[in-house]
Amino acid sequence: MSLGLPGHLAPHSESRAFARAAHVISFVVLVAALLIVIALQSRWPESTLWPAAVSLLVFLVVLWLLERYRTTLFSVLYLIVGTVSVYSLVYTGTLQFPDVIATDNFVFTLAKIALTVVGGAGIGVLKATAWCVAGYLLGEGVTIVAALQTGAAIVPDITALGVVGVVSIMFTVVGLSRQRVYLAQPSLQRAARDEQLSDIRHRIEVRAAAMLHDTILNHLAAVAVSPDGALRSNLRGRIERDLQVLVGEEWLVTPAEGDGEWADDRSGWFASRLYRSIDEARDLGLEVVLSGDPNAIQRLDAQRQLAVGLAVKQCLVNVIKHADTDRAEVVVYGSEAEVSVMIIDAGKGFSERETSLDRLGLRQSVRRRIETVDGTVQVWSTPGTGTSILLRLPAVDRVEPEVAP
Repeated sequence: MSLGLPGHLAPHSESRAFARAAHVISFVVLVAALLIVIALQSRWPESTLWPAAVSLLVFLVVLWLLERYRTTLFSVLYLIVGTVSVYSLVYTGTLQFPDVIATDNFVFTLAKIALTVVGGAGIGVLKATAWCVAGYLLGEGVTIVAALQTGAAIVPDITALGVVGVVSIMFTVVGLSRQRVYLAQPSLQRAARDEQLSDIRHRIEVRAAAMLHDTILNHLAAVAVSPDGALRSNLRGRIERDLQVLVGEEWLVTPAEGDGEWADDRSGWFASRLYRSIDEARDLGLEVVLSGDPNAIQRLDAQRQLAVGLAVKQCLVNVIKHADTDRAEVVVYGSEAEVSVMIIDAGKGFSERETSLDRLGLRQSVRRRIETVDGTVQVWSTPGTGTSILLRLPAVDRVEPEVAP
């Protein structure tokens, strides 16, 4: 049971569990003893068993207080009141029925069990066992004293003694298990740390593969389709900026709200990475039609805004390189729960299952990038009928921005 809990929480949680179980057992046996005493009093009205019933009722009240407050003071009070209650029960019972009741009577045993199992409230194994044994000795001691006063037969209570043995063995087993847990905790912590590091490495590898495709490979393709002569100034500036990002390793840092790799002096939709991606695709000669609600993109946090912007950029680059069309449409719409972006073209289409393994654009820069930020990607494409790609990402709670002019 402790293996699923941190080392500093396991002892306290186990203590509360054992205490609750001990209190439930005590409550059940005390109620049973009280009902038996009331039944005997009803069966023989001339007997005087009501003092025993009152003492058991007080015993139950103190048990309720111990369950509610669980302090050392109430634990000691429980032992004192329980001892007095056991004495009252044994003295009254043996005095009324001296010839038929011995000290190992079932009703007496129930009260002594309630006094014994309260040791489950202890935290340490030795403390809990000592508390259990103390409860048994007190209960058995006052039972013998009461029997000597009334002349009843003194018979060892094997049942109560057996309960002490079972509880003590249980505490011992728990103590040994707890020691094994303490020894296993460092290994568990190392395993958790290694798993966390492995997840971080995987995310960096995915981000690095996507960044490589988004920058170097796409720039090479842009250079290849450029006319002879000097590169256009906007293409040259974009290549230089991306090289600075790669060399400076800024891509390793997750952007914060209102900050990050693509932040500039503009705000709202015009500062988003999605707007920049559409603008860059237009620079490459693609006619991009924007529809829907562009401002819905601001319902995403900074990390998801960056991811969807770069994924859309790759989709538009794929249109330029593979779709055999110079026109595409980007539709943005959102709700309180999610934001969706769809990229549509009427090009020649493709079959994703037949895409070769060396084609990393859709696989790395789009699908895995979006899935890394808890989004989903759906692709509808058939050769000769065009392609539609739907990106869906969970939105965050934020105040709605003003609509861009």
